[in-house]
Amino acid sequence: MAKKPELTIEERLQALHNLQVIDTDLKEIEILRGSLPEEVRDLEDVIEGLNTRIERMTNGLNESKADITAQNNRIKESETLIERYKRQLDEVRNNREFESLNKQITLESLEAKLSLKKIREIEGSLEAKEEAINKVKERMTSRQGDLDRKRADLEEIMSKTDEDEKKLLRKRERAVKKVDARLLKGYDRIRTGYRNGLSVVTVERDACGGCFGKIPPQTRLEISQANKIIVCEHCGRLLVNDVIAGIAAPEPAKAKK
Repeated sequence: MAKKPELTIEERLQALHNLQVIDTDLKEIEILRGSLPEEVRDLEDVIEGLNTRIERMTNGLNESKADITAQNNRIKESETLIERYKRQLDEVRNNREFESLNKQITLESLEAKLSLKKIREIEGSLEAKEEAINKVKERMTSRQGDLDRKRADLEEIMSKTDEDEKKLLRKRERAVKKVDARLLKGYDRIRTGYRNGLSVVTVERDACGGCFGKIPPQTRLEISQANKIIVCEHCGRLLVNDVIAGIAAPEPAKAKK
């Protein structure tokens, strides 16, 4: 199998610039969507947290109501025992039995009073718990409304950009294969280091098109010749000439004498 010819420096720079154009188009789609994807995720997390909180608070409220039922049952049990002990008083044969029954009646009366006290305390907290749950539910309803609106906005944008993004991603896969692995690593490192995602730029008004740092005349000449990899000494971006960037037409080939 014939060995694949090695790309020239100009061809490598052209491949990098082509990749930059694709990534810039993808960046524009990202900018168009703005912070909506992140906002939607954040609101989904908030609503999930509020749901968990409501569930926990509702469980606590139900436990309090169950406790009231248990205390009421305990009061009924005490009342039943007191009635039984009172009937047994009519059948006592000595003072010891009489005192024992009276003691049991007193204990059950105290148990009933204690249960009644607990019921009043729990009932006093029920209103506050229900009010707290309602406030969280109101907050969740508000957040759900925000989420629905932002989801609708995002879906509208996605419907307009999703197909373009898919095409660009497929195009990027093909473009990456044409870029030298070492250059690609540097390209990605530089690109992710800047918010605008620019890693390959041209010279504009004798300055770097990325950071606007001045480019020396000798360096500008080397960039125009496109026979070596040149990076901006100020920001580290790769510099290409206008021909590679498609801004200027290539010079016509000279006729042979």
